[in-house]
Amino acid sequence: MTAAPDPVGADRRAALAAGLAAVRARIADACADAGRDPSEVTMIAVTKTYPAGDAVALAGLGVTDLGENRDQEAAPKAAEVAAAGAAVRWHFIGQLQRNKARSVVRYADVVHSVDSVRLARALGTAAESGRDRPLQTLVQVSLDGDPARGGALPDVADPDRGLRPVAEALAGASALRLAGLMAVAPLGWEPERAFARLAEVAAAFRVGYPTATVLSAGMSGDLETAIGYGATHVRVGSALLGMRSTLR
Repeated sequence: MTAAPDPVGADRRAALAAGLAAVRARIADACADAGRDPSEVTMIAVTKTYPAGDAVALAGLGVTDLGENRDQEAAPKAAEVAAAGAAVRWHFIGQLQRNKARSVVRYADVVHSVDSVRLARALGTAAESGRDRPLQTLVQVSLDGDPARGGALPDVADPDRGLRPVAEALAGASALRLAGLMAVAPLGWEPERAFARLAEVAAAFRVGYPTATVLSAGMSGDLETAIGYGATHVRVGSALLGMRSTLR
């Protein structure tokens, strides 16, 4: 039997393996500092702007969760990775327009960025006809309350962008599952401030939604702080795959 072609080459595979080992060590150290089990934290490899070959190679190295933030790139990449026989879970982590919902539900296993009732309804309708299993969803939380940025508003009684109305829309949709919360540290905020605020929001949120335990927070530069404040999923790109300019 002829061996399948290497999607990236030996040098790139070695670089990915080294990056993966380093990130896993950081996660283990952060969990030790926080008194947590590393098995409680899922690393999402954010493959946006990187080729599908990298995603296939990461899957071969044992990475099971991949993240993308633009449907235009994610949809063909997911198809290419599936055609290569790699079994992964796709996380859609970017801001999502309602007109992309029908496409995203076909390949994503988790959508992290639901921040309005209208988007929740669009995903629910698309998932009813476009999937054979419920779509896992997270409410993206605005930590600074800036309405110009993405995120549902935890302290504002807005019928479309308020945290509670968005959560209720997700929890009430038969084709969706409300899994938890996601947040990005606002520009200008120290990670400690951002993730402490998120932990407060999450604790209050779980009173009403005790099974929504996923907390997606932390990236390459601040994953340790996020884990210290209870992150269950960290989204890692450059620390794992390298800076994009080095791949040219």
